[in-house]
Amino acid sequence: MYHGVREGYSGAYQPSASDFEESLDYGNMYGRLDQLLGLRKENGYHVKYAGDDMEFRLSGLSVDLDNMPLAPVSPDNSRGLLADAVIRLEVPVSFGGKNLPPMVINLRVQAKYMPIF
Repeated sequence: MYHGVREGYSGAYQPSASDFEESLDYGNMYGRLDQLLGLRKENGYHVKYAGDDMEFRLSGLSVDLDNMPLAPVSPDNSRGLLADAVIRLEVPVSFGGKNLPPMVINLRVQAKYMPIF
């Protein structure tokens, strides 16, 4: 999440006296995921239920924000504000009425803000 006051050819900066300073805000990402996906926090996991059955659970969220320079000399849009996230997804698996070990995947997601103009 970024402040957004100073956009254009910059990333996450906000006014500071007569200049701009970097302003990266990681916010409450699990809280946002819980709200968007309807998750419940249980024993260090964020769990999604379908009725009484667990659908999946998330854990180990790690987020890295890479800011782009303020007013770069060459605004070619090759570098933007990059959010790189990794989260662990566990999905219960059953076959023939028997529970099997869960499917576990470390999901990596990237999002990039780049100015259009």
